[in-house]
Parts: sequence; structure tokens; C-alpha cells
Amino acid sequence: MTGIILAALSGLVWGVGDFAGGKASQRADSLLVVVLSKAASLPLLGLYLLLIPGAATTGALGWGAAAGLLGVLGMVVFYRALAGGAMAIVAPVSAVTTALLPVAFGLATGERPGALALTGAACAIAAIGLVSAAGGSGAPVTGRLIGLALLSGVAFGLFFTCLSRTGDGAGLWPIAGAQVAAVALGTPLLIRRLRAGAPRPAGASRSWLLAAAVLDMSANALYVLAVTRGDLSIIAPISALYPVSTVLLAMVVDRERMRPAQLAGLGLAATALILVAS
Repeated sequence: MTGIILAALSGLVWGVGDFAGGKASQRADSLLVVVLSKAASLPLLGLYLLLIPGAATTGALGWGAAAGLLGVLGMVVFYRALAGGAMAIVAPVSAVTTALLPVAFGLATGERPGALALTGAACAIAAIGLVSAAGGSGAPVTGRLIGLALLSGVAFGLFFTCLSRTGDGAGLWPIAGAQVAAVALGTPLLIRRLRAGAPRPAGASRSWLLAAAVLDMSANALYVLAVTRGDLSIIAPISALYPVSTVLLAMVVDRERMRPAQLAGLGLAATALILVAS
């Protein structure tokens, strides 16, 4: 039960962080926001490492670094896919792929959760797709866009999976490996964007960026703690429900209207949480 609670909290915090990152990206380049928020979260990571001690093994740092590289790759590819305009297709395809891959990996490696928990995981995956659905843009859906959406989903799914392979006793050192690798990979991209004249975060955008940094780091920490206390095939889809809190915040703060499919997704998300906690 502790793992499920931590997974649900990680999804909640990730979603709020995504909302903050989205607000920061309204007046600043999205890639700059991603990389700078990763860098800004490093002092908080240091505090978390002190509060939650663990062994900084080669395996923990290596799997964490792999997760960090995959996370940045996923973001770059996802943004490129969204730039194609067909968000109503790209976002759900990427989100569902993100959740499916860890489930498949967990089951393939011998996890055998109960029927109710598996049903809850299936509801969570369906909810992710529905909540991620956006209004139609009229943009053409090409094979390239679908391929990019799938690739981003695979990268994000492998991010979840890699962090689950670090083993017990590592504490938050896998997150240290992930953040350092993400900053190392993202820095050349950041410099390139700055030289191209990309708009930098300033004023409110900078405040939103710092909020995103704190929330993303905290969500990462919660996920690592969760996945060491439960099956990956259940923890990952519950953590991947982060679009739920993003959509709810968009509705409350930005007065965005929810589509019927998204409302259905919220209902499925609640059902998923009830089933996996049973």
C-alpha cells in the first residue's frame, strides 16, 4: 500500500510540475525551460540525498544516468512531435506507450500482481490516454508524427523502467545519476538554442521554472521510493497518471474546458486507484 500511495503522490506532483513547466514555456523556449529546471533542481537533490541516505553504487548511478538520458531524449522528441500540430493524436499515443512499456517489462520479468491490481493498471493506462486527449487541430496525421510519438513514449517508458532496476538500498542516488546525465546532455542543446536567440525565462517565467524544478525533483524522488516498494507493472502506470493533475489545474487556473473524453479519463483514474489499493 505504501508503494501505491507514493506512486499516486509522484503522479500528482509530476502533473503539477508539468503545469508549472508549461506556464514557464509560454514566454520562454521550452528546451531552455527543461534544461534549466534540471540544473536548478540540483541543490534540492543534495538536500534529499542527505535526508534519504543510500549507497552510491555503480549500478544505481549507471541506471540513473541511463534514465536521465532517456528522459531528455523523450522530451526533445515529444516537443518535436507536438510541433507537428496533431496534439490530439501525439499526446495520447506517447502517454499510453509510456505506461504500457513498464507494465510489459514487469510482467516479462516475473511480476505477478493480482487480478484487481492488473485491472487497475489497465484502467490507469486507458485513463492516461483519455485525459491526454486534446481538441482536434485539423493538422494532418503522418506516419512520421506517429513514429515520433511512439519514440517519445518508449523513451519515457524506459525512464520509468531504468529507475526500477537500481535495487533496494540505493536511496536517491539513481536520481543523482539521472539529473547529472540530463544536465550534461542538455547543456550543449541549451547553448545551441541560446546562440539561436531563443527567448529566455524572465519574470514570471523564471518563477514558474523554479517551481517546475522543485516539483519535478520531488516527483522523481517519490517515484524511486515507490518502485522499491511495489511491482513496476503497477507502480509505473499509477505514477504515469500525471496528466490528470495537469488537466485539472488547467481547468481551475486557466479556465480551460474539459472534453467528455477527459472527464471519462478522470473517472477511470479514480477507478484505477481504488482497484490497485484493494
